[in-house]
Amino acid sequence: MQKSTPDYNQIYKDIINKKYPSRKEECEFLLNKDNLSILDIIELNNKIFGLPDHITEAFNQSHRSYDKYSVLMMLQYQKRNKLTNSQLAKHFKLSKNTVTKWRKLFDSMDEKNYSN
Repeated sequence: MQKSTPDYNQIYKDIINKKYPSRKEECEFLLNKDNLSILDIIELNNKIFGLPDHITEAFNQSHRSYDKYSVLMMLQYQKRNKLTNSQLAKHFKLSKNTVTKWRKLFDSMDEKNYSN
């Protein structure tokens, strides 16, 4: 069974055209992408609606989910910028435990790939 995902590109285009036409130029680069990653969606959301207040941010944070590609992008960002787990967690507004779990999971996957 194929996993269906919302067409975020169309959703955000509709929102911009109807409610925020002044922000169209600012978001055009992201909206022209064929596939939006989770990180692109978060960036688009922040550009359109601005940074959320504390209560909204806490609610949204507890309902986020990341695909494998997005997790790997965050871990690459960590390596590229030589960040600790705590610094990465703060940058992406994640739990330090989540980052540690991802590192262990993907480091063990790398070891399995190298051993074959």
